[in-house]
Amino acid sequence: MTSSNSSSSSQHPHRLRKAIIPVAGLGTRVLPASKAIPKEMLPVVDKPVIQHVVEEAAAAGFTEIILVTRSAKSAIEDHFDVHYELENELSRKHKQDLLESVQSTLPEGVNISSVRQAKALGLGHAVLCAAPLVGDEDFAVILPDMLIPDLPGQGADLTQMVAAYRQHGCGQIMVEAVAEDKVERYGIVDCAGQSPEPGNCANIVNMVEKPKPADAPSNLSINGRYILPARVMELLVKTEAGAGGEIQLTDAMASLIEEGGQLMAYTMRSKSYDCGNKAGYLEANLVYGLAHPETKDSLRALLKSLA
Repeated sequence: MTSSNSSSSSQHPHRLRKAIIPVAGLGTRVLPASKAIPKEMLPVVDKPVIQHVVEEAAAAGFTEIILVTRSAKSAIEDHFDVHYELENELSRKHKQDLLESVQSTLPEGVNISSVRQAKALGLGHAVLCAAPLVGDEDFAVILPDMLIPDLPGQGADLTQMVAAYRQHGCGQIMVEAVAEDKVERYGIVDCAGQSPEPGNCANIVNMVEKPKPADAPSNLSINGRYILPARVMELLVKTEAGAGGEIQLTDAMASLIEEGGQLMAYTMRSKSYDCGNKAGYLEANLVYGLAHPETKDSLRALLKSLA
């Protein structure tokens, strides 16, 4: 499937314009809601999670979105396609606001393509599935479970991380400080004792997957946003399956560092909400609902009455 709101795109081989979004997961943490509906299509206020993520990528300057998908996920592709019957009906009834909302699910100037991941063999394998569409370009990986709202007046963290990539000329991994007793839930970066302030970055010397608190080199957790050099895709081809028979993106990034490549940790300023689990999904709806002009007042009143 290829969908487009742009007639053409420039072909500069090292221009940062491609973002891979893996959407092939089963969504078991939000069952039964995801039994028949892709978890990425669950709404946060009035948009599915995946639309929030695509809009985030577009705002950061990405014009080529590559969905790594599987069977039973066609609703995601359909959401970004044209729905002639619906648009004609809304136009006939002069519902202009609703018409514009369904016509703008795909941001202007953005193309969406998709590739299939036949077997669930890990995040690294999902990224590798997109290799034919990425070519020899640097690229981003954006996990759709994580929503990161903009900070008022400060813009988006992904946009800031793209600026850091251009400034330093190397890959960037978004990280978020977590409580010391929760580091064993995440991949943790080692910045040689440094802990960059929010909005800043530092060199990564190592990455540790789900360390015990006593062994963790920091409390900076990898948070589902990556900007990676093309070399990582080459390393993924050579990366052997690890635990659970899966090919891990973290292993390829670690190999890049071992051979002398540079990756930096960008500490986010905002806060992430994991829509891949029930609590995080509810939190995201509250945060986004309190920022939405149509829902903020009634939701604030409800929360006040419950408190």
